[in-house]
Amino acid sequence: MSAAAPVLGDVIMQATDVEKRFGRLQVLKGVSLDVRQKETVCIIGPSGSGKTTFIRCINHLEKIDGGRIEVNGHLIGYRERNGKLVEDTERSIARQRTQIGMVFQRFNLFPHMTALQNVTEAPIRVLGVNKKQAAEEAELLLTRVGLGDKCGTYPGKLSGGQQQRVAIARALAMKPALMLFDEPTSALDPEVIGEVLAVMEELAHEGMTMIVVTHEMGFAREAADRVVMMDDGQIIEVGPPQHFFEAPEHNRTKQFLSKIL
Repeated sequence: MSAAAPVLGDVIMQATDVEKRFGRLQVLKGVSLDVRQKETVCIIGPSGSGKTTFIRCINHLEKIDGGRIEVNGHLIGYRERNGKLVEDTERSIARQRTQIGMVFQRFNLFPHMTALQNVTEAPIRVLGVNKKQAAEEAELLLTRVGLGDKCGTYPGKLSGGQQQRVAIARALAMKPALMLFDEPTSALDPEVIGEVLAVMEELAHEGMTMIVVTHEMGFAREAADRVVMMDDGQIIEVGPPQHFFEAPEHNRTKQFLSKIL
């Protein structure tokens, strides 16, 4: 490891009894989870267990049907009125999202913009950072993810791993309190997965608060402070990596790990 484990601070993300339905299908069944400042939490589980839906609810990309989610002590996507939650305004939700960085399975870069322009776009347009400062900070971030020599390169000329690292730099450019990763290596060729995971491990060791949905068990072992197992829309087990991988308590966790380790 490149650094000592960071000291955990206040609760950054608090999900309480979160429910989500798609029609008659209940995808999240009362999910509760706290994540503290500087903590890296990895969420694992089988396909269809609700992992991606939960992480999208944290950013209000999916609306919840019950419970509540707070980031930095502020409700996400909703406000209270007469003791009930009502959906917030688009402007308020957009402001809340500036506190939450999101890295998707697919990179979602602007193809007509260089790597540098992809990273500077949101700070300039959303935060009002001047172009010179935004460019300087973007260069530092691209260097941080190992792409300092690719500032003027368009996404189409970058490998999948390089595009995902640009996407990480773009999310970091907003100086978020929380970073969300939704299976960030699942769309990558095996030979470039390592370069993305190395950047994420470095962020974890530096103390970035992160929630990572992943199938990369090596990353979860190395970088996570806690591992969360989801199954059938519920959290069924939570624990530090050493306990989780060597002595899981829930039979479903043991079954799942036996098939992938």
